[in-house]
Amino acid sequence: MSAVSKTKPKSRPEYAVPALDRGLDLLEALSASPSPQSLTDLARSLNNTPSGLFRLLTRLDTRGYVERHPSSNRYSLTLKLFELSHTHSPLESLMRVAANPMRELADSIEESVHLSVLTRDRLLVLLDVGSPSKVRISIAAGSQFVPVCTNSGRLLLAYFEPASLDSFLAGDSEYTSITAEQKADFHRELAKIRQRGFALTRSDERAGLQDISVLVGNPSIGQTSALAIACLRPRKREQILQLVDALAGCAMRITRAQGLTYERRPVL
Repeated sequence: MSAVSKTKPKSRPEYAVPALDRGLDLLEALSASPSPQSLTDLARSLNNTPSGLFRLLTRLDTRGYVERHPSSNRYSLTLKLFELSHTHSPLESLMRVAANPMRELADSIEESVHLSVLTRDRLLVLLDVGSPSKVRISIAAGSQFVPVCTNSGRLLLAYFEPASLDSFLAGDSEYTSITAEQKADFHRELAKIRQRGFALTRSDERAGLQDISVLVGNPSIGQTSALAIACLRPRKREQILQLVDALAGCAMRITRAQGLTYERRPVL
């Protein structure tokens, strides 16, 4: 298999802010620890002096990000970071950062682009950006579909952990109603999707059309969505290759705008 694109994104300029870096290192160290940490433990793990860390910890304690346990003098994170992360709806934030990249993609490839997520037992279309062409496909935002019957749904299911996938499929009537052979084919398809990093199928809803979808987000923390194109006209393999590459580039932009780091490029 050959990579669709080996072009590396341009690196951002780095501006050193040592005090901020030390504070973030400290927060990350506390986050990674399963139990409260002493000043000595933190100094050792961060290769820093206790006196320097004490000033940072005192300030973070004052601001409510960490707390010192009086009986042990050990430090742990408070729930403030959790509260900050939930100040705004994750879906609203996703739609906000996805809108411009999706519009630019739709304009450049002259195909409609839509973004979907799994919510409970359904695939929910969050955002649809129409092609600039006079004849185009439109999938209304808010539409819901059975995940196992859709290209985007199968893409998202492909990144489930085995136990979570089994639990999801056990409650899906479409999946439980098919034969053992069909189930085996379904799991082989999910494995293929995960291996190559994108899903490509002919539409189950619209005969003759080709659907392409790639992952947005980071599956290791369970924050994913599917960015997809429903091709209005048939495409040859080389054209599909180009569309996958363009779609992956857009997905990477959205992922980074969310502050996430999953950046696997699809392969064919």
